[in-house]
Amino acid sequence: MDAQSRGRADDVDPADQWIINPATGEYELRLGSSAPQSPLPGPRRSGHHPVNAGADAAVSGRVRAPGREVPPPRRRDAPEVPPGRRGNRPPQRRPRTRKALLWAGGAMAFVVLATGTAGYVYLKHLEGNVHTTDVGDAGSGDFSKDEAFSILVLGTDKRTGAGNEGYGDKNSVGHADTTILLHVSQDRTNATALSIPRDLIVDIPDCPTTLEDGTRKVIPGLQGARFNRSLGEGGRDPGCTMRTVEEATGIPVDHFMMADFNAVKTLTTAVDGVKVCLQHAVDDRQSKLRLPAGESTVAGEDALAFVRTRHSFGNEGDLDRIKVQQHFLASLMRKMSSGDTLTSPTRLLKLAEAATEALTVDTGIGKVSTLKDVALELKKVPTKNISFTTVPVRDNPAETVKATVVLDEAKAPPLFAAIANDVSLTEVKRQKKEKKTAVAARLKGPKAEASEVRVQVFNGGAPSGSAQQMLNRLQLEEGVSKSENAGNAPKTLKRTTLEYAPDQADQARRLADILGLSGSGMKPGESATNSQGLPAMTLTLGEDFTDAGARLDGSAAGALDVEKSTADKVQCAS
Repeated sequence: MDAQSRGRADDVDPADQWIINPATGEYELRLGSSAPQSPLPGPRRSGHHPVNAGADAAVSGRVRAPGREVPPPRRRDAPEVPPGRRGNRPPQRRPRTRKALLWAGGAMAFVVLATGTAGYVYLKHLEGNVHTTDVGDAGSGDFSKDEAFSILVLGTDKRTGAGNEGYGDKNSVGHADTTILLHVSQDRTNATALSIPRDLIVDIPDCPTTLEDGTRKVIPGLQGARFNRSLGEGGRDPGCTMRTVEEATGIPVDHFMMADFNAVKTLTTAVDGVKVCLQHAVDDRQSKLRLPAGESTVAGEDALAFVRTRHSFGNEGDLDRIKVQQHFLASLMRKMSSGDTLTSPTRLLKLAEAATEALTVDTGIGKVSTLKDVALELKKVPTKNISFTTVPVRDNPAETVKATVVLDEAKAPPLFAAIANDVSLTEVKRQKKEKKTAVAARLKGPKAEASEVRVQVFNGGAPSGSAQQMLNRLQLEEGVSKSENAGNAPKTLKRTTLEYAPDQADQARRLADILGLSGSGMKPGESATNSQGLPAMTLTLGEDFTDAGARLDGSAAGALDVEKSTADKVQCAS
């Protein structure tokens, strides 16, 4: 779909569509005559305009009807507007519209949507930019604001678009060149962006796929193949990659976003460049990246070269390139969430255009209104609690010349379990978010000495051996000598829970303090009886438990043996 068929001429700067309304003194979006317009003959005095019958949104503000050239009457106190400066003059005050920001990892896919003034018309325009793919039951059919969600962000090596002839394999069908699984916790306190190496050896399952002609076909899977073959080869669509990730990690994948080389160029240009930091100067002949040591601002071709170069950092491998991409994404996130971007109609409109034109998504989030909802939910997560990490891997032992990697079976499973169970890789003290009710009050009051705490430890869904690991910590490190391993719990729990009788509340508060258990994890109830016939509390380790050293408030900071960085910190590539 070309630009004109989407409702705007190629030579129209989106910023020039924001025009000051002399009746209110505020800037409003006015689309050109080629854009979709309200069917109403003209503005009403109230300034509010209904849209087509059956529409679920209304145009807020004033949209000029076709052919109307006479502006509405000015109020006497409305300021005069100097001629020639109506399009690009910055607003005198922040518009009343809500602006939503969504970043989604990978060097290729980001969404920023501005809604409000003329919102319905403009959202319909943006919706024409987004391409969708039906992945069937590979993901979730819809999006819920009340649940955790995971989005697989795919950057392909397919060469499409002018100026991309020199990148990648000219015959590539579009493999998974850059892949990040972005998981956002249910309570929106944290998110984890997990990079998946393209050379990771995985099993690719059989993939039911909808072909371009609408017919369904099952594409046979592969055993022991490179991960990047899960997309493109043999007609595999993003649904195949979603199935591969879920099978390899155990983390449910709800949606995908995919883009190619053009996305990083257009998106970085839309925000007027992204700051990057280098520990040493780079002059890479292959990627044509030339940057001095220290901070630089990159956009367009330079930005694409920065995220694609493999020969200027570390040992020139894909794992080092992944680290550089993560630093770049964190910087782009900071730029997109900055006041300069969020309060600028020029940048927001350019970013919305660039992002929606660059994206292919699953049908579950294919509407711009749904993408806006995703954006608003992700925006709730503090940047300090958005972690970047990479699937733990080791060299493939089957190879003499090392070219691929395999999962590190000691480090990868605990990380996958943490992400699947909303456990943050940063310290988040969720009890601070709990309301000042009886739940939060459970943590308040006197605490018994650790030596007086009597507790039985059950495994109620945690990895095998977890109860003994916890017992070792309690007895050897924390001084909780009156503790014992009670084996497997009679039922599986999603969350780790401490049950105690009223007269054990002081013991419960001490144990909660030691383990970082939140008030919601404390369950007033009945006392159990330990092996000596004495009353004891019951600590049941649920599916959210990852390691005896992790805090039980939903934080695995310092407990998992993985490298990580956060979106709020500036990192210099080396």
